[in-house]
Amino acid sequence: MKNLPRPPAVAGRILDAQLDLLDRQIMDRDGVPVSTVDDLELTTPNDLGHLDPERPPVIEALLTGPILATRIFGGRLPDSRFIRIPWRVVSDPGIVITVGVTADSLDASWLERWMRHHVIAHIPGGRHDPE
Repeated sequence: MKNLPRPPAVAGRILDAQLDLLDRQIMDRDGVPVSTVDDLELTTPNDLGHLDPERPPVIEALLTGPILATRIFGGRLPDSRFIRIPWRVVSDPGIVITVGVTADSLDASWLERWMRHHVIAHIPGGRHDPE
């Protein structure tokens, strides 16, 4: 087996989108659920328009939106319906993705709040933590 060249050093952390980001829960700095990651907005360095192994894509934003209906009925959510969470507010891309702002400051939390008040609250025991 011949020796393969080492990949170039890249500033920042290298993440596997499917394993480390997609479908992960997003929590705000106070531990309040915001949404889940449905897609990513990526840019290539210098907007080359194609992938260059020497210069990997960079995450610009996490995208989230009302995906449940599209998963049930099929199809794809139009890009205009995604809610954009800038990558710069992500403070910890761990098992749960933590953002360094409050949920109320993000447009993404409206669905979580709506579900909490209009669906979960009507389920027996949904208004309080279990004892």
